[in-house]
Amino acid sequence: MKGVMRFGKKGKLSPRYVGPYKIFRWIASIVPLESVAVKDSLTYEEEPSEILDHKVRRLRNREDTSVKVLWRSQYVDGATWEAEAAMKSKYPHIFPSDSTPA
Repeated sequence: MKGVMRFGKKGKLSPRYVGPYKIFRWIASIVPLESVAVKDSLTYEEEPSEILDHKVRRLRNREDTSVKVLWRSQYVDGATWEAEAAMKSKYPHIFPSDSTPA
């Protein structure tokens, strides 16, 4: 069949080796059950704990501001870049207030 890749077929993007993988480091990630509110659909919503960094990308005619968010029950390696406007609208409590006392 044309366009169907079969396992073992040589190609640029075909996997070269599939088999048992060597485990270099085992990481235990235990999350306390009290901190996770599981819904009836067996899903939960992760809450952000703090903002680690921010960056501004300049495009042709606009600027795109992103923030690096550390999520609750995640390590720093699990921090993700999110759009600042979306995070401010959904989680305003994690951003420092812009107003200074006079």
